[in-house]
Amino acid sequence: MPKFAFSQVDVFSNGPFTGNPLAVVHDADTWTDADMATFARWTNLSETAFLLAPRDDRAHYRVRIFTPTRELPFAGHPTLGSAHAWIEAGGVPDGDVLVQDCEVGLVTLRREPTGLAFRAPELVRSGPIDSSTLNTAAAALGIDVEQVRRAEWIDNGPGWLGIMLDDAEMVLALQPDFARMGNLKVGVLGRHSDGTGDVEVRAFAPGFGIDEDPVTGSLNAGFAVWLTREGILPPAYTARQGSAIGRSGRVSITSDDTGIWVGGSSSTMISGNVHLGD
Repeated sequence: MPKFAFSQVDVFSNGPFTGNPLAVVHDADTWTDADMATFARWTNLSETAFLLAPRDDRAHYRVRIFTPTRELPFAGHPTLGSAHAWIEAGGVPDGDVLVQDCEVGLVTLRREPTGLAFRAPELVRSGPIDSSTLNTAAAALGIDVEQVRRAEWIDNGPGWLGIMLDDAEMVLALQPDFARMGNLKVGVLGRHSDGTGDVEVRAFAPGFGIDEDPVTGSLNAGFAVWLTREGILPPAYTARQGSAIGRSGRVSITSDDTGIWVGGSSSTMISGNVHLGD
């Protein structure tokens, strides 16, 4: 029975078991699409990542990312968690920089004092949301559309629709109707009023088999690209996520002349082997 090294990594954590868990299978080049999809359904985590040899000489490794229901071209917490697992397994970056090969293309990461960060990819879809879609999203969130302060497509691969509300308290009070949400992937953000400059974020993706994602790198990257460039949020801030479901994830956003960087802490909580086959 073939064995493959396995890691389960807590990503964007603010202490043990407070972030978003990621399952990582190492050296998965012989796994079929069906093998990956089946294992991702079995782990039943927001995402499961499979590390393979890179297709591009500029990349250090390739990652394929699966939710319980489908493959994603890019996702943030699997990007940080995969890089963490790859380094821990003996991978050697170029100084403080490493490059990930994934379906959306090459993604650059760098080491920071608090962990790893990835450069936010450009949006593949942006701009205003049509009124019918916005009305559906608002109704699914249980709010009046007039309570939406800003709304844009902030899709960097998974298909996020971004909504900004008045404050963090409104975000935390949401009680979504997931059946009504359907296949929409809706991210919601509101500012905290405690003087920290933090924002609260929630992510809903029932069509991916994830009613509420604990902490979401791709969504936070999309919000940062949208709201920092418009001057609505500062170039550096912290996003809190997972509060409504018993987590305390922290996502750091920083901007410099090389781009917008999305970072956080990662820790391996489980390691061992996966047995594939009879």
